[in-house]
Amino acid sequence: MAEAEVYPYIPNSVPEVKQKMLDTIGIESVEEIYKEIPDHLRLKRRLNTPGPIRSEYALKRHCEELLEAGADCKRYIGFLGGGVYHHHVPSVVTTIMERDEFLTSYVGDAFADHGKWQAQFEYASCMAELLEMDMVNTPTYDWGMAAATAIRMAGRITGRDEALYAGSIGPERLSCMKNYAWSAVPAFTEVAFDEKTGLVDLADLKAKLSDKAAVFYFETPSFLGTIETQCAEIAKLVHDAGAQVAVGADPMSLGVLEAPGVWGADIAVGDVQPLGVPMQCGGGTGGYVATQDEPKYTGELPSLLFGVTPTIVDGEYGFGEVFFERTSYASREKAKDFLGTMAQLHGIGAGVYLSLMGPQGMVEIGEGIMQRSAYLAKELGALPGVTAPKLSGPFFQEFVVDFGGTGKTVAEINKALLERKIFGGKDLSTMCPDLGQSALYCVTEVHTKGDLDTLVGALKEIL
Repeated sequence: MAEAEVYPYIPNSVPEVKQKMLDTIGIESVEEIYKEIPDHLRLKRRLNTPGPIRSEYALKRHCEELLEAGADCKRYIGFLGGGVYHHHVPSVVTTIMERDEFLTSYVGDAFADHGKWQAQFEYASCMAELLEMDMVNTPTYDWGMAAATAIRMAGRITGRDEALYAGSIGPERLSCMKNYAWSAVPAFTEVAFDEKTGLVDLADLKAKLSDKAAVFYFETPSFLGTIETQCAEIAKLVHDAGAQVAVGADPMSLGVLEAPGVWGADIAVGDVQPLGVPMQCGGGTGGYVATQDEPKYTGELPSLLFGVTPTIVDGEYGFGEVFFERTSYASREKAKDFLGTMAQLHGIGAGVYLSLMGPQGMVEIGEGIMQRSAYLAKELGALPGVTAPKLSGPFFQEFVVDFGGTGKTVAEINKALLERKIFGGKDLSTMCPDLGQSALYCVTEVHTKGDLDTLVGALKEIL
């Protein structure tokens, strides 16, 4: 950005304001702020962006034209998943999320923010019922950060420094987990999964559990879509070794799958994005962390918790922060960990969604997803050279499709599908090379039978 350019929607771009800011912090130019960035990481040219667009209408037109050049799930049929999912978002959810007191406000204080605090309490209550657990945090950035938080908590609870994790975790989430958790739990050890079923290899888990292991983390459904059917056995093995069980669970699946709190998970994590939060170009995420109401867990949760508390008026109740002194808001640099409000707004949206759906609604949507995904897997598996599902274990909404027998790569297939306005499955050939030319296909309640048949018909033409 040239010094003389003034962007009407960036107030501090006014030269006089910029100069006052520079004078206040005692530097001569904006360039001094970035001097620590190594030269090889710096862009040596101007960004290919327009200059200031001074008319609000012209700016809106410009942005709309940029967006029109892309492709989205409003105009294309999408079968991508792997962490962000295309679910229906009821209009009432976004209407409530966009209320000014939720959309624009920050944490607030007890005397001024009861509306949002109550919304957070209701969100936590709905999630707790779904998970069969007691304590649910305000959302972190995403599932990966929530999983890393669980590992850090387990390290503090056990005093150990090794994390075991299932090999079926997606590489992107695993990278996030290692990056965030390493300072508390530096050792990460992979536990194998059965390449035929996708389930955790119990023999390998038992062999790798030791007095160094703080936690075993696995997911159900896994990144590869498989529903773990050995949860109780896993919990017993891990607890017998003195370690904690942390599980990643898609909340959308919990209307049809057993809740983590029932079979013995100590810490449950996942993402609230499926619960009424739009995909937003891969964003819209919010990681939940849930535990039972026991001091050893409650005291380690780093993020805000909200509960019901008596007020100074006899018989009246309000909403307040629970065990506030454990947070970084109260303890600052002496806190055990740090998590702010981050995706609190998405938690409110998830609370609205769960309140609308109710228990029976979650059962029905889960059953509908499983029926649709089973139908598509059967139809794809009947195509010449295609194996679907590749893994024999049960699955919820995602499953691996092996195109190895077709003589075509997933990249070639997805390119041909895109020409037909279809987003094919997530290409696993580079992420999980052991699976060969395979793709991860995702089916949700938004897919009609016609959508699924359109995909099958397109693949018949391509293959």
